[in-house]
Amino acid sequence: MADTARLPLVAASPGTARALTIHRFGRPGARPKVYVQAALHADELPGILVAEHLIRRLDAAEAEGRIRGEVVVVPVANPIGLDQMVHGHLIGRFDLAGGVNFNRLHCDLAEAVVQAVDGRLTDDAAANVATIRVALKTAFDALVPAAPAGQGEHLKRLLFGLAHDADLVFDLHCDWDAVMHLYTATASWPDVSDVARQLGAEAVLVAGQSGDVPFDEALSWPWMAVAARYGDRFPVPQGCHSFTVELRGQTDVDDALAAADAANLLAVLVRRGVLEGEPGPLPPARCDASPLEAVDMVKAPAAGVLVYAHAVGTRVEKGAVLGHVVNPLAEDAAARRVPFTAGTSGIVYGRLAQRLVRPGDVICKVAGSEVLAHRKGKLLTA
Repeated sequence: MADTARLPLVAASPGTARALTIHRFGRPGARPKVYVQAALHADELPGILVAEHLIRRLDAAEAEGRIRGEVVVVPVANPIGLDQMVHGHLIGRFDLAGGVNFNRLHCDLAEAVVQAVDGRLTDDAAANVATIRVALKTAFDALVPAAPAGQGEHLKRLLFGLAHDADLVFDLHCDWDAVMHLYTATASWPDVSDVARQLGAEAVLVAGQSGDVPFDEALSWPWMAVAARYGDRFPVPQGCHSFTVELRGQTDVDDALAAADAANLLAVLVRRGVLEGEPGPLPPARCDASPLEAVDMVKAPAAGVLVYAHAVGTRVEKGAVLGHVVNPLAEDAAARRVPFTAGTSGIVYGRLAQRLVRPGDVICKVAGSEVLAHRKGKLLTA
């Protein structure tokens, strides 16, 4: 059975208490180490169900003595957001205390790590991995004595502390209405193509820095930064492959789907040497990776009711009409039904679930293969 612990969060106000519940499997310090968390955006619930299925499977693997490495599972990564009910609606994406996205502004330690390893790298790749991990922990430990700015900041530090030394990190999210897709680091692809294939990803989005330090990039970017600074002289492997796993859409909370997703995660762990066993044949690839700069974030051209012309998972050509925004109050007949089109050829991998939109709302996402000139800056939001 798992070694289960609770890590208290600093109290937000007198008389209140929240904590993270942590499930640990295998031997602490064993390699490879895998970290899995669910629902950092607390209104994205499919991951919580997947985590429950995964914990049961890991309990069985532990009882059978099949865990070689270490696995840490946080089934509810955001108890703050999960408690943010406003008039019957769960507001879990943003911290109501300050409006910050729970998956932004995580620990940015890349430059500290780059400075710390200066003069300490060698021609031994494994030794360099160990050196970088020590530097990352030292940089993180230097943050701990400082009092967190609030409960949200404390939560981010606890999560980073649990995951910072992992070989593989799975941050389980979901989109509004979507197919299975992944975000990962440019430096991790194609080394992690087996993960995308096993999980059945229909789109894989890769980037170095997408902007505002989401959780997965807080863990992968320090390795990329060290490689960028010293990789021409020393071998610097990508010591942490981190993923944002988008488990389809918000309403895809289903035992059959969750059981299959948990089984696929377990197969990844077997194939990566974390668990003993037979992973089975690797499924065929459903896609290649797309640079995040090649994603067309389609915006609403007008205010009105959103009507889609294509289901998620549909492949479209550049210029294809993806749907219309309908406003029966418009005086001009042409303005009553305004089309929106694809700015690139690719797969419609995600779309807005809400059907009342305002001009400029991101309503649809198409993953292409060609970098789009206007895609600069904060790539996850524009």
